[in-house]
Amino acid sequence: MKVIDAKGLSCPEPVLLAKKGVAEGEYPFQILVDDETPRENILRFAKNNDHHASLTEEDDHYVIEFTR
Repeated sequence: MKVIDAKGLSCPEPVLLAKKGVAEGEYPFQILVDDETPRENILRFAKNNDHHASLTEEDDHYVIEFTR
């Protein structure tokens, strides 16, 4: 599974990486973020564009998994 590490990046970079992942079409893929703002922005991007994304909270970061 493809993993995009966006930890430490501030918006809009994590959202742009999510868009790139969607455009590449390699499903499923995960995006790792460590802040609430990019977490919410990526989930909003997924919802607004009819993509299925699930959220898992790890010890020090969030994992957002995009599936078809």
